[in-house]
Amino acid sequence: MIRVMLVEDQGLVLGALAALLEIEDDLSVVACVADGRAALERLAEGGVDVVVTDIEMPGMTGLDLAAALRREEKPPRVVILTTFGRSGYLRRALDAGAAGYLLKDAPADRLAEAIRRVHAGLRAVDPELAAAAWDEADPLTDRERQVLRLAAEGLSTAKIGAEIHLSEGTVRNYLSEAINKLGAENRVEAARIARQKGWL
Repeated sequence: MIRVMLVEDQGLVLGALAALLEIEDDLSVVACVADGRAALERLAEGGVDVVVTDIEMPGMTGLDLAAALRREEKPPRVVILTTFGRSGYLRRALDAGAAGYLLKDAPADRLAEAIRRVHAGLRAVDPELAAAAWDEADPLTDRERQVLRLAAEGLSTAKIGAEIHLSEGTVRNYLSEAINKLGAENRVEAARIARQKGWL
């Protein structure tokens, strides 16, 4: 029996996924939580083989969760299940240690099969999305992405600096680099481009 944890902040989606997976003879949904932090707390108790998680959630994203689990000695395998069919998200998910990446509009049996594949030590990624992921590399560094994300939330350079313990000048430099790399006119356009590509 493969023990599965579901991490999804939308209650209806969470319930539907649990019901779908429980139909499968070899899968057992042992936990359902609403965000990455709650997932880490539950995972500390053990008894989970595969984590199926959304990307965008409050508190801690699915990508952050995958990266945190990667640092564990014997982590469960991670499948990202998302609405974001963008190659940038896929690359970041794989870099964070996810073994699977599926879109929420995929057929239900594909999720069950993906869970079986990653549990067996394989990968489960949509082939078209996988091919597109290597066409265009993410030019942003982690720090540029972090600064751009906070700028997109409307924070001033001073507030961004205070939030991540950098000087205002350093924040401006990171923003300038991100804007130049993305060929944008300003930070708002840079954030829009980065989000569109799945890099933010």
